[in-house]
Amino acid sequence: MGENIRISLRGIWSHKMRSFLTMLGIIIGIAAIIAIVSTIKGTNEQIKQNLVGSGTNTVTVMLTKDGMPVSENGGDTGGATVPELAEDDRNSLLSIQGAENAAFYHSRTYVDNVYYLNNSLEGDTIYGIDQNYLDAAGLQLKEGRGFGKVDLTDSRRVCLVNDAVADSAFGGDDPVGKVIDIQGEPFTVIGVVTSSSAYEPVINSETDYYMYMSSGTSTGAIYIPDQMWPVIFQYDEPQNVLLKADNTDDMTSVGKQAVDILDAAIASDSSGSLSYASQDLSQTASQLQQLTSSSNVMLIGIASISLLVGGIGVMNIMLVSVTERTREIGLKKALGAKKRAIRAQFLTEAALLSMIGGGLGVVVGIIMAQLIAFVAKIPVAISIPSIFISVLFSMAVGIIFGLMPSIKAANLNPIDALRYE
Repeated sequence: MGENIRISLRGIWSHKMRSFLTMLGIIIGIAAIIAIVSTIKGTNEQIKQNLVGSGTNTVTVMLTKDGMPVSENGGDTGGATVPELAEDDRNSLLSIQGAENAAFYHSRTYVDNVYYLNNSLEGDTIYGIDQNYLDAAGLQLKEGRGFGKVDLTDSRRVCLVNDAVADSAFGGDDPVGKVIDIQGEPFTVIGVVTSSSAYEPVINSETDYYMYMSSGTSTGAIYIPDQMWPVIFQYDEPQNVLLKADNTDDMTSVGKQAVDILDAAIASDSSGSLSYASQDLSQTASQLQQLTSSSNVMLIGIASISLLVGGIGVMNIMLVSVTERTREIGLKKALGAKKRAIRAQFLTEAALLSMIGGGLGVVVGIIMAQLIAFVAKIPVAISIPSIFISVLFSMAVGIIFGLMPSIKAANLNPIDALRYE
């Protein structure tokens, strides 16, 4: 084998231009595939990170009636009795494999009559949260303090605000100690919370902006003790559940299992119209990733045609090589060389020719991917598996298309070969 490799490399080097032109189809095909796959992977990662963020991994489970949420803005449960979620339910949710934390909360968006002095905050979201919410949501204190046990049990009129509210409502002043009026009830700000993730999304277009905004991570939020919810809105309503998964890949599975557990707790809905539904941003990200990937399948197919053309080029040049070396083959066979030795020699040369072309294609593909990223301002992520697969595939192309010339060489009659001019 070592001798075959040495002879093959010498033959390739002695016809440098011809060998390069032969490899060109393979180089172009491999480079195009590497560039496309890297761009797809990079775009998918950006979609995933923009929607899900880094380290958030949260899943929302809410009650629905006929597919529409009923826990938002005082939705109607249709007269069905929905049990209040309790610690036993939380323990059941925490038993789900992949569930790291669980919290119960209420929420309202665009609430009227929310003010700080003369500044209206009705575009912000109000949350009624329990003691587990901040950790489950990936929030941490930036200023002040969080809710203590007394704040929750004694239904104190205190609240937390996030960065967006602190920046927009208080004009640069320290919000801690200020009073926000919510539905006529005064709430003292005791702390400012911020996301525990340092991740910042990559926004390159208007679509990216609205995609990120839909995740709710940059909107204003005010947090009050959950026990104060009936005081503000005058009646009880179903709670949402916020689950924190161990990792992004477990989010959908955790959400589905949580729905099964909570649906089992609905005992009085004879119509069957009430049910829980999970929503996590990884599902949206997955759908967008599939759309992005499927739109590029055709491009990969077109690029693969170059590999076919490159394989035909390898077969053509190997047939020429067999013709050029007919006397050499005849001499080897006259000296006792077996057919398999002749086949191995030409197959080795074809495989090396394709493998070198594949290696050059990988280098060109990586450079192309970086150029695409620079010019089009889109992310790329070099796929290591695709590099190995591309090199192995290019070598397979060389073996497949080099098989016919090697068989032709091995079947030459030594006498005819020696007499060939």
